[in-house]
Amino acid sequence: MEEEILELEIKELLETKQYTRLRQKVAEMNEADIAFAMEELEEEELLKMFRILPKGMAADVFSYLEVESQQFIITSLSERDAGLIIDNLMSDDATDLLEEMPASVVKRLLACASPETRRDINHLLRYPEDSAGSIMTVEFMDLKEDITVEEAIARIRKKGVDSETINICYVLDKQRTLIGTVALRYLLLSEPDAIIGDIMHENVISLNTLMDQEEVARQFQKYDFTSMPVVDNENRLVGIITVDDVVDIMEEEATEDIEKMAAIVPTDKPYMRTGVWETTMTRIPWLLLLMLSATFTGKIINSFESALSACVVLTAYIPMLMGTGGNAGGQSSVVIIRGISLDEVEFSDIFKVVWKEFRIAIVCGVILAGVNFLKMLWLDQSTILVAAVVSITLVVTLICAKVLGCILPMLAKRAGFDPAVMASPFITTVVDAVSLFTYFSVATLILGL
Repeated sequence: MEEEILELEIKELLETKQYTRLRQKVAEMNEADIAFAMEELEEEELLKMFRILPKGMAADVFSYLEVESQQFIITSLSERDAGLIIDNLMSDDATDLLEEMPASVVKRLLACASPETRRDINHLLRYPEDSAGSIMTVEFMDLKEDITVEEAIARIRKKGVDSETINICYVLDKQRTLIGTVALRYLLLSEPDAIIGDIMHENVISLNTLMDQEEVARQFQKYDFTSMPVVDNENRLVGIITVDDVVDIMEEEATEDIEKMAAIVPTDKPYMRTGVWETTMTRIPWLLLLMLSATFTGKIINSFESALSACVVLTAYIPMLMGTGGNAGGQSSVVIIRGISLDEVEFSDIFKVVWKEFRIAIVCGVILAGVNFLKMLWLDQSTILVAAVVSITLVVTLICAKVLGCILPMLAKRAGFDPAVMASPFITTVVDAVSLFTYFSVATLILGL
């Protein structure tokens, strides 16, 4: 509610051209709140609002804006102003922005930026996408092992303003190899003449530049750090990753997994900023694949056409069997996919997982089959043989669904694919075919069709 009031107030001040009052208003606000309010403005108002921001605040607000808003602003500013914004952004934020922009615009912006900024951005751009090296920042506080605490604090006062964080300082030797860390609080509590090498923490947990960002997030979750150093293959410190970057990674990865599990090609753009055609193109590939794969169920029905004509009542239970099988397979696949993403389940556990899901399927299948058998006899007035066919098929379907639901994601992971692609839509299609084939086979055997 407060955000809506703030947004309306900013719009009113812009429309009535009370720019001085608006500048005073935003000077007292948090940069993230300002960015949130700016996202609701029209492009012309957005640019006007950005120009009104105090210079010391503009870059921070800019870093919180959506990529589309950043691109619009940066391409609307003069080369000098755009260069200042790029220079004042943290290197990882500047790199993320430039990666989304056309090459011609990137070339122009880099030409306007300072040599130090160009060096840092070019350094980050050389790493693979979604790797630790591509998301790290090179603005960190490093100390030499042979300096005193007093000298270290003096260096922090001089260089700390340009660092992403000064809570943890990284101790390097003469070859810039990471040999330890020291927290700012220990520096403040130590004697001024104490040597950094004597008080530093030597057991350093670090990340490799080529580590996947999903693994980076898991490392942060495991150790509960607010920042972690990133080293190259020779253990030289090249950057750090902070917890705010990890929050973005977790949101991005979770969104990507959800989209894949819903049979949608992942996209970086927000829903409301994606056009109809673009959204269609993210959905149609999987819909086509699932539609074509579903023709197998049609062929199975056609092959048992004579059985269906001999006992038409069997047709009424096809949706229930297919739906229950798909739901059961979806349950198993989602649990296993989540377990894989959290490193709780490894491929080496496949036999344990299958055995567990098999037992779960037996229990679930017997309970559902028992309820269904009684329901068919009392409510549907079916014969005992027909009720037996449906109930037996239900048990077999649940076993197949749950076993497939746990095996397919693990096989996908083993083959190097994202296990999320083996979620409900794909599992349901496979289980539908299995359940139908089982259904008609059991019916033919028991009913003699």
